[in-house]
Amino acid sequence: MNRRVLLAALGTGAASGLAGCSSVLSLSEDDPCGGDECDIGMTRNEFLPETYEATVGETVVWKNTSGADHTITALESSLPDGAEYFATGGFEDEETARIAWEGNRGGRLGTRETYEHTFDVPGTYPYICIPHVGGGMVGEIVVTE
Repeated sequence: MNRRVLLAALGTGAASGLAGCSSVLSLSEDDPCGGDECDIGMTRNEFLPETYEATVGETVVWKNTSGADHTITALESSLPDGAEYFATGGFEDEETARIAWEGNRGGRLGTRETYEHTFDVPGTYPYICIPHVGGGMVGEIVVTE
C-alpha cells in the first residue's frame, strides 16, 4: 500500500473518532458549557465550576455537556434554613430523588439537557450527581445578598 494513502486513511480515522468530543474536551472554568448558554457545565465526573457564586433571586442553569446521564441533587440536610429543595426530576426531597435514581434512573439529565433553579435564600447549597458522587462529582452554589 502506498505510504501516503495509509497515513491519510489513519489520520482521517483518528479525526473521525474524535468528532463530537471537542465540546467535552474544551470545557474550562472560563467556558463551562463549551460556548453554550449556561452557568455550570458537566463533564464525565465533575461540575464546572465546582463552586458557583450567585446572588439572591438569581436563576442558575446547569447543562449536561457530557455523554453520560447526570443528576443535580441538593444535599437536603445542608441547605440554608428556609431554602427550597432542588433536584432534577422535581423531587420534593433527597430521599425521593435517590430512590427514583436507583429505581429507574429518575431525575436523569441527558446529554445537552438543561436544568435551572432560582435561589431565594442566601447561603451555601451543596449538591451532588447521584451516579457519579463516588467519583467526586459534587458542587456548591454560594448565594449572597
